[in-house]
Amino acid sequence: MPIASTYKLYFSSDRHYVRSLKNLLGFVPGNLYLYHLAFRHKSVATSIHKAGAKNSNERLEFLGDAILGSVVAELLFKKYPYRGEGFLTEMRSKIVSRSHLNQLSRKLGIDEMIKYDSRMIHFSSKQGSLLGDAFEALIGAIFLDKGYEFTRNFIIKRIIRPHVDIQLLEQTETNFKSRLIEWCQQTGKEVVFVQSDNDEGDSAKMFTVDALINGEVYGTGKDYNKKSAEKLAAEKACEVLSVI
Repeated sequence: MPIASTYKLYFSSDRHYVRSLKNLLGFVPGNLYLYHLAFRHKSVATSIHKAGAKNSNERLEFLGDAILGSVVAELLFKKYPYRGEGFLTEMRSKIVSRSHLNQLSRKLGIDEMIKYDSRMIHFSSKQGSLLGDAFEALIGAIFLDKGYEFTRNFIIKRIIRPHVDIQLLEQTETNFKSRLIEWCQQTGKEVVFVQSDNDEGDSAKMFTVDALINGEVYGTGKDYNKKSAEKLAAEKACEVLSVI
Protein backbone atom coordinates (compact mmCIF):
# COMPACT_ATOMS: atom_id res chain seq x y z
CA MET A 1 0.00 0.00 0.00
CA PRO A 2 1.36 3.49 -0.86
CA ILE A 3 2.78 5.41 2.10
CA ALA A 4 0.29 8.24 1.58
CA SER A 5 -2.66 5.86 1.78
CA THR A 6 -1.28 4.20 4.90
CA TYR A 7 -0.77 7.62 6.50
CA LYS A 8 -4.37 8.60 5.75
CA LEU A 9 -5.69 5.38 7.29
CA TYR A 10 -3.67 5.84 10.46
CA PHE A 11 -5.06 9.33 10.95
CA SER A 12 -8.60 8.77 9.69
CA SER A 13 -11.71 8.41 11.84
CA ASP A 14 -11.07 4.65 11.68
CA ARG A 15 -7.52 4.97 12.99
CA HIS A 16 -8.18 2.96 16.17
CA TYR A 17 -9.73 0.15 14.15
CA VAL A 18 -6.84 0.23 11.67
CA ARG A 19 -4.31 -0.05 14.49
CA SER A 20 -6.24 -2.93 16.04
CA LEU A 21 -6.20 -4.75 12.70
CA LYS A 22 -2.48 -4.01 12.29
CA ASN A 23 -1.78 -5.57 15.70
CA LEU A 24 -3.96 -8.56 14.86
CA LEU A 25 -2.78 -9.20 11.31
CA GLY A 26 0.71 -7.77 11.13
CA PHE A 27 -0.10 -5.55 8.14
CA VAL A 28 -2.16 -2.47 7.34
CA PRO A 29 -5.39 -3.38 5.52
CA GLY A 30 -6.41 -1.70 2.30
CA ASN A 31 -10.18 -2.08 2.03
CA LEU A 32 -11.51 -1.57 5.56
CA TYR A 33 -15.06 -2.46 4.53
CA LEU A 34 -14.03 -6.08 3.92
CA TYR A 35 -12.69 -6.44 7.46
CA HIS A 36 -15.72 -4.80 9.04
CA LEU A 37 -17.81 -7.27 7.05
CA ALA A 38 -15.65 -10.25 8.05
CA PHE A 39 -16.36 -9.61 11.73
CA ARG A 40 -20.08 -8.87 11.34
CA HIS A 41 -22.24 -11.79 12.47
CA LYS A 42 -25.62 -12.27 10.82
CA SER A 43 -27.32 -11.40 14.12
CA VAL A 44 -26.41 -7.73 13.56
CA ALA A 45 -26.59 -7.72 9.76
CA THR A 46 -29.19 -5.88 7.71
CA SER A 47 -30.82 -6.85 4.43
CA ILE A 48 -29.12 -5.44 1.34
CA HIS A 49 -31.15 -7.15 -1.37
CA LYS A 50 -34.78 -8.05 -1.88
CA ALA A 51 -33.74 -11.70 -2.33
CA GLY A 52 -32.82 -11.77 1.36
CA ALA A 53 -29.05 -11.24 1.18
CA LYS A 54 -27.55 -9.58 4.26
CA ASN A 55 -24.35 -7.66 4.87
CA SER A 56 -22.99 -10.38 7.19
CA ASN A 57 -19.77 -12.37 7.02
CA GLU A 58 -21.40 -15.50 5.57
CA ARG A 59 -20.32 -14.96 1.96
CA LEU A 60 -16.76 -14.14 3.03
CA GLU A 61 -16.82 -17.26 5.19
CA PHE A 62 -17.68 -19.35 2.12
CA LEU A 63 -14.78 -17.83 0.20
CA GLY A 64 -12.31 -18.07 3.08
CA ASP A 65 -13.16 -21.72 3.66
CA ALA A 66 -12.11 -22.52 0.08
CA ILE A 67 -8.88 -20.48 0.29
CA LEU A 68 -7.88 -21.95 3.65
CA GLY A 69 -8.60 -25.49 2.48
CA SER A 70 -6.50 -24.94 -0.63
CA VAL A 71 -3.50 -23.58 1.27
CA VAL A 72 -3.62 -26.32 3.91
CA ALA A 73 -3.99 -29.01 1.24
CA GLU A 74 -0.89 -27.75 -0.59
CA LEU A 75 1.08 -27.53 2.65
CA LEU A 76 0.21 -31.10 3.66
CA PHE A 77 0.82 -32.43 0.14
CA LYS A 78 4.40 -31.11 0.29
CA LYS A 79 5.01 -32.00 3.94
CA TYR A 80 3.91 -35.63 3.56
CA PRO A 81 5.11 -36.72 0.07
CA TYR A 82 4.55 -40.42 0.75
CA ARG A 83 1.22 -40.40 2.56
CA GLY A 84 -2.07 -41.32 0.90
CA GLU A 85 -5.18 -39.30 0.12
CA GLY A 86 -7.04 -40.59 3.17
CA PHE A 87 -4.33 -39.42 5.59
CA LEU A 88 -4.05 -36.01 3.89
CA THR A 89 -7.82 -35.54 4.00
CA GLU A 90 -7.90 -36.47 7.70
CA MET A 91 -5.09 -34.03 8.54
CA ARG A 92 -6.72 -31.23 6.58
CA SER A 93 -9.97 -31.86 8.44
CA LYS A 94 -8.15 -31.61 11.78
CA ILE A 95 -6.52 -28.29 10.89
CA VAL A 96 -9.67 -26.63 9.48
CA SER A 97 -12.16 -28.16 11.93
CA ARG A 98 -14.42 -25.66 13.69
CA SER A 99 -13.08 -26.59 17.11
CA HIS A 100 -9.50 -25.93 15.96
CA LEU A 101 -10.41 -22.70 14.16
CA ASN A 102 -12.21 -21.58 17.32
CA GLN A 103 -8.98 -22.10 19.27
CA LEU A 104 -6.93 -20.21 16.67
CA SER A 105 -9.44 -17.35 16.72
CA ARG A 106 -9.02 -16.94 20.46
CA LYS A 107 -5.21 -17.11 20.18
CA LEU A 108 -5.20 -14.39 17.53
CA GLY A 109 -7.73 -12.19 19.36
CA ILE A 110 -10.45 -12.45 16.72
CA ASP A 111 -13.02 -12.95 19.47
CA GLU A 112 -12.45 -9.31 20.49
CA MET A 113 -13.28 -8.06 17.01
CA ILE A 114 -16.57 -9.82 16.26
CA LYS A 115 -19.79 -7.80 16.22
CA TYR A 116 -22.86 -9.79 17.24
CA ASP A 117 -26.15 -9.39 19.10
CA SER A 118 -25.55 -10.64 22.64
CA ARG A 119 -29.32 -10.84 23.18
CA MET A 120 -29.53 -13.50 20.50
CA ILE A 121 -26.27 -15.32 21.10
CA HIS A 122 -24.70 -16.51 24.32
CA PHE A 123 -21.04 -16.04 23.45
CA SER A 124 -19.00 -18.41 25.59
CA SER A 125 -15.98 -20.68 25.19
CA LYS A 126 -18.39 -23.34 23.95
CA GLN A 127 -19.97 -21.11 21.30
CA GLY A 128 -20.38 -23.28 18.23
CA SER A 129 -19.17 -21.78 14.98
CA LEU A 130 -19.15 -18.02 15.55
CA LEU A 131 -15.38 -17.84 16.04
CA GLY A 132 -14.49 -20.29 13.31
CA ASP A 133 -16.86 -18.59 10.86
CA ALA A 134 -15.23 -15.22 11.54
CA PHE A 135 -11.78 -16.77 11.09
CA GLU A 136 -12.71 -18.06 7.62
CA ALA A 137 -14.41 -14.78 6.73
CA LEU A 138 -11.19 -12.96 7.65
CA ILE A 139 -9.24 -15.17 5.27
CA GLY A 140 -11.78 -14.32 2.57
CA ALA A 141 -11.37 -10.60 3.30
CA ILE A 142 -7.57 -10.78 3.10
CA PHE A 143 -7.82 -12.66 -0.20
CA LEU A 144 -10.06 -10.00 -1.76
CA ASP A 145 -7.93 -7.20 -0.31
CA LYS A 146 -4.44 -8.55 -0.99
CA GLY A 147 -4.65 -11.48 -3.41
CA TYR A 148 -3.96 -15.21 -3.19
CA GLU A 149 -0.16 -15.24 -2.72
CA PHE A 150 -0.31 -12.67 0.07
CA THR A 151 -3.09 -14.64 1.78
CA ARG A 152 -1.20 -17.92 1.34
CA ASN A 153 1.90 -16.43 2.99
CA PHE A 154 -0.22 -14.94 5.77
CA ILE A 155 -1.82 -18.31 6.56
CA ILE A 156 1.50 -20.16 6.57
CA LYS A 157 3.73 -17.59 8.30
CA ARG A 158 1.28 -15.83 10.63
CA ILE A 159 -1.01 -18.71 11.58
CA ILE A 160 0.24 -22.22 10.86
CA ARG A 161 3.93 -21.91 11.75
CA PRO A 162 3.48 -20.09 15.09
CA HIS A 163 0.15 -21.56 16.20
CA VAL A 164 -0.44 -24.99 14.61
CA ASP A 165 1.42 -28.05 15.90
CA ILE A 166 0.92 -30.38 12.96
CA GLN A 167 2.81 -33.25 14.62
CA LEU A 168 0.57 -33.01 17.67
CA LEU A 169 -2.56 -32.88 15.53
CA GLU A 170 -1.35 -35.99 13.71
CA GLN A 171 -1.56 -37.88 17.00
CA THR A 172 -4.85 -36.30 18.06
CA GLU A 173 -8.09 -38.22 17.63
CA THR A 174 -10.90 -36.03 16.31
CA ASN A 175 -13.50 -38.57 15.30
CA PHE A 176 -16.63 -36.41 15.55
CA LYS A 177 -18.74 -39.07 13.90
CA SER A 178 -17.95 -41.55 16.69
CA ARG A 179 -18.60 -38.86 19.31
CA LEU A 180 -21.97 -38.05 17.82
CA ILE A 181 -23.00 -41.69 17.55
CA GLU A 182 -21.91 -42.32 21.15
CA TRP A 183 -23.83 -39.27 22.40
CA CYS A 184 -26.96 -40.39 20.58
CA GLN A 185 -26.66 -43.87 22.06
CA GLN A 186 -26.32 -42.40 25.55
CA THR A 187 -29.33 -40.12 25.10
CA GLY A 188 -31.53 -42.64 23.33
CA LYS A 189 -31.63 -40.80 20.02
CA GLU A 190 -31.24 -42.11 16.48
CA VAL A 191 -28.61 -40.62 14.15
CA VAL A 192 -28.31 -41.28 10.44
CA PHE A 193 -26.17 -39.75 7.71
CA VAL A 194 -28.04 -39.10 4.49
CA GLN A 195 -26.58 -37.93 1.21
CA SER A 196 -28.65 -35.07 -0.20
CA ASP A 197 -28.87 -33.38 -3.58
CA ASN A 198 -25.70 -31.65 -4.70
CA ASP A 199 -26.16 -27.89 -5.06
CA GLU A 200 -23.21 -27.83 -7.45
CA GLY A 201 -25.02 -30.10 -9.93
CA ASP A 202 -24.55 -33.77 -10.71
CA SER A 203 -21.48 -33.08 -12.83
CA ALA A 204 -19.55 -31.77 -9.81
CA LYS A 205 -18.03 -34.56 -7.75
CA MET A 206 -19.07 -32.93 -4.49
CA PHE A 207 -20.83 -34.94 -1.79
CA THR A 208 -23.39 -33.24 0.46
CA VAL A 209 -24.32 -35.19 3.59
CA ASP A 210 -26.82 -34.31 6.34
CA ALA A 211 -26.53 -35.59 9.91
CA LEU A 212 -30.09 -36.29 11.07
CA ILE A 213 -30.97 -36.87 14.71
CA ASN A 214 -34.48 -38.20 15.19
CA GLY A 215 -35.22 -37.02 11.66
CA GLU A 216 -34.01 -33.43 12.15
CA VAL A 217 -30.93 -32.02 10.40
CA TYR A 218 -28.27 -30.93 12.90
CA GLY A 219 -25.32 -30.61 10.57
CA THR A 220 -24.41 -30.60 6.88
CA GLY A 221 -21.04 -31.42 5.38
CA LYS A 222 -19.69 -30.97 1.85
CA ASP A 223 -16.53 -32.53 0.48
CA TYR A 224 -15.19 -34.34 -2.55
CA ASN A 225 -14.88 -37.42 -0.37
CA LYS A 226 -18.12 -38.90 1.01
CA LYS A 227 -16.59 -40.02 4.31
CA SER A 228 -15.09 -36.57 4.82
CA ALA A 229 -18.49 -34.99 4.15
CA GLU A 230 -20.00 -37.25 6.83
CA LYS A 231 -17.29 -36.21 9.29
CA LEU A 232 -17.93 -32.52 8.59
CA ALA A 233 -21.66 -33.03 9.09
CA ALA A 234 -20.97 -34.85 12.37
CA GLU A 235 -18.63 -32.08 13.56
CA LYS A 236 -21.24 -29.39 12.90
CA ALA A 237 -23.87 -31.48 14.69
CA CYS A 238 -21.52 -31.83 17.66
CA GLU A 239 -21.10 -28.03 17.72
CA VAL A 240 -24.86 -27.48 17.76
CA LEU A 241 -25.25 -30.03 20.57
CA SER A 242 -22.18 -28.72 22.49
CA VAL A 243 -20.65 -32.19 22.72
CA ILE A 244 -17.21 -31.14 21.40
